[in-house]
Amino acid sequence: MKKTLLISVLMIAAAVAASAQDNSKSIIFTASAGFSVGGTAPLQMPAEIRNINSFSLTPNYQASLLAEKTFGQCGIVSGIRFEDKGMKEEANVKNYHMAIVQGEQSIEGQFTGDVTTEVRQMMLTVPVMLSWRNSSESFRLRFGPYASYLLKKGFSGYARNGYLRLGDPTGPKIVIGDGKDRGDYDFSSDMRRMQYGLDLGFDWFFLKHLGIYADIEWGLTGIHHSDFKTVEQTLYPIYGTLGLTYRF
Repeated sequence: MKKTLLISVLMIAAAVAASAQDNSKSIIFTASAGFSVGGTAPLQMPAEIRNINSFSLTPNYQASLLAEKTFGQCGIVSGIRFEDKGMKEEANVKNYHMAIVQGEQSIEGQFTGDVTTEVRQMMLTVPVMLSWRNSSESFRLRFGPYASYLLKKGFSGYARNGYLRLGDPTGPKIVIGDGKDRGDYDFSSDMRRMQYGLDLGFDWFFLKHLGIYADIEWGLTGIHHSDFKTVEQTLYPIYGTLGLTYRF
């Protein structure tokens, strides 16, 4: 993933160098607003997660102002984007490593039962993308890396309807019920402030100034710090966005 990001950055640098040779070209501004759908998940579903019981859509909004420096049908696009990347899911797990608080007691081990997790991320994102436009300029394709700074972050939830084995799968068994007997967790403080990834998007202008856009953002860094091991799998934010865009 780091190699892919490096190649993308080198592509962007080459495009910037090419565009700098022709300062007569105009700069095109676009303002966009959309709704994002996606989740934070490992690249491969671990065997410990037996079933996804439910996945709730959360109000993930996105608004951006981008500027494109053109050279021929290509260009370089950058700007600022305000966005949410949140989700809520319920899963059934078996021997899933967890650290929870039940009442006033902190316990850690292998949990079997139901887990509800809510992720909340509000961020400012700076994409730097190569672009290509068709001859009529009604269609634009964009690709490149992005960097996000989290303004608000949250990763919390609870375990219920099961049991936890202290330490390892053969350790003492503690029943985790529902209501007051459930086990809560909050790993918000272990989340990264900076995230990096790749953005693939397109814009289709069905009118001179008005169009629709779609983006897929694929995180290359997990949402937690690299030394965070309570959740054993690295969780990546993967989101798609659809919305309206206006070309000035």
